[in-house]
Amino acid sequence: MKRFFFCLPVLLVCLFAQAQNDLEQIFEGEKKAFMHLHKSERGAVSNYNITYTRLELQADPAVKYIAGAVTTIFIPDNAMSSIEFDLSDSLQVDSVVYNTTLLAFSHANEILNISFNNTLTAGEFDSVKVYYQGVPAGGNGFGSFVQGLHDSVPIIWTLSEPYGAKDWWPCKQNLSDKIDSLDVIVTTPAAYRVASNGLLVEEIQAGSDKIYHWKHRYPIAAYLVCFAVSNYSVYSDYVPFNGDTLQVLNYVYPEHLADAKNGTANVVGIMQLFDSLFGVYPFSKEKYGMTEFGWGGGMEHQTMTFVTNFGFELIAHELAHHWFGDKVTCASWEDIWLNEGFATYLSILCYEHIATQWFMASKTGTLNKATSEPNGSVWCDDTTSVGRIFNGNLTYSKGAMVLHSLRFVLGDSIFFTGIRNYLEDVNHAFAFATTADLRAHMEAASGRNLNTFFNQWIYGKGFPSYTINWQQDFSNRVTLKIHQTQSDPSVSFYEMPLPFRFTSATGDTTIILQNNFNDQSYDFTLPFTADTLQFDPDVWLVSKGNSVVRLSAFNFSFNIYPNPVNQELQMRVETMETRNADIKITDELGQIVWSGNAQFHSGSSNISIDVRKLLAGVYYVSFFVSGKTITSSFVKTNR
Repeated sequence: MKRFFFCLPVLLVCLFAQAQNDLEQIFEGEKKAFMHLHKSERGAVSNYNITYTRLELQADPAVKYIAGAVTTIFIPDNAMSSIEFDLSDSLQVDSVVYNTTLLAFSHANEILNISFNNTLTAGEFDSVKVYYQGVPAGGNGFGSFVQGLHDSVPIIWTLSEPYGAKDWWPCKQNLSDKIDSLDVIVTTPAAYRVASNGLLVEEIQAGSDKIYHWKHRYPIAAYLVCFAVSNYSVYSDYVPFNGDTLQVLNYVYPEHLADAKNGTANVVGIMQLFDSLFGVYPFSKEKYGMTEFGWGGGMEHQTMTFVTNFGFELIAHELAHHWFGDKVTCASWEDIWLNEGFATYLSILCYEHIATQWFMASKTGTLNKATSEPNGSVWCDDTTSVGRIFNGNLTYSKGAMVLHSLRFVLGDSIFFTGIRNYLEDVNHAFAFATTADLRAHMEAASGRNLNTFFNQWIYGKGFPSYTINWQQDFSNRVTLKIHQTQSDPSVSFYEMPLPFRFTSATGDTTIILQNNFNDQSYDFTLPFTADTLQFDPDVWLVSKGNSVVRLSAFNFSFNIYPNPVNQELQMRVETMETRNADIKITDELGQIVWSGNAQFHSGSSNISIDVRKLLAGVYYVSFFVSGKTITSSFVKTNR
């Protein structure tokens, strides 16, 4: 087992109220940011595989404008005489070069179609270079390509998820192909710095300008490519792991430098936690970075997260995406919960392991959001609505709590083994995955068929509510009945193990009952008399509006003493309500040797029976109450 140490700075100002505000900001900010980016479109034809992209750009943060050239090396899937890229109509294509030849092209309906002079051979490397310029579409403070100010200083930043990459560069904007290798080279006035993906390999003075060359050598989806330009202050934190250190490169506004340093220090403990649970940071040969930008949320650009602040929750959420979203990327926007649900859940895990005092509140707060919509599914059933794709209650919170419930169902060892196997699968690592792929790994790890769980909790809508009726008699036998209702008719019944905690003044015990059908009843005996029953006390389940009702039980019992007895047989009777009882004493042959009746009132009563005339031997006392018989034995002696 690997040992790791959490680095918790004294100034880890992760007050839970602030963290919850950060979480709300993540939800609402991302939803708002993406609203303007969605359009109904066919997208570029994806009949080729991109192996390399080189962006050579000119950008002055004082001007909303971009110019440059993008080189794409690709391999045709089949013989092809043309190639398509996604590119906004707001940008002008100046020329397209193939080797040294200018090619004919058309640019309309946000598709750049390039015609080759000959047919390209399937399976062979080829390349094309597009020169373009213009004022990018999108922005206005919400994403894609934004030019603005911070503290009166110009800034440009990009945010391309889900459909905004084409607003500022010609690309293949889909969830089926990652760029194997990337260079981003930006020329900007020398007063500014450029942040981007990967490693900064060159910083060249060119007259009054500077050229920043960033190199990234991991597969990357188009929407995760980024750059930002402003007068950044730059500093690094370092994360120790595996006998080495990983640089965390921070680009922050000078006016926020002190606060930023307090916040970014938290990334050390968070990354060590994720490393221990899910494997080494996926891009460890390069860096992790955080860049401040002018938007109310965060964006997990690969190796260079853009953040609006340095709060604990936001740092955890965006770093988590580098395992869930960047290394393994959802293969469709229907599966977006694989990115956002996991990132939200990993934030909860940070409270469980690092800031434990907020763990319960974190789960409860996320559960409240998850159950605030009675009819939605984790699976995104309407990708025509970007607001639905990035629904904070469903995609984020319900996705996170469903993962928490799956952990409860499978147990920690199986759950985390399945997740690690999912992340390491060569078919998904640095590629794409679906919900079905995750399910396959969880089934393989557990040896269980999880069809019902995934159908109910991922594809089904809504959640259950439970009414728990229970009672315990004086022999400590518990009878419990579970009634379930559903908030949406898409699921007729949620089959789940359910946790119950019985508590007395001297201790407690937790029992897990498998609930397979409605109004299911259970009988069991506790080693103590319970004062209270708590349903789901540790918040494992996605449910709402639950109630626990203690019923008036049959609750009639008696104790015999002394036993053995010589003269007077004493019996202490306990009942929760007034009851009439017929009483008989029989010998070993079943013959009645004494009989009588009595009325017992709520509480405890004592009666005595003279047994001096009975012969020595074993006898049985039976109480006949409300159609039930309770029997106990005693031994009669002659001394």
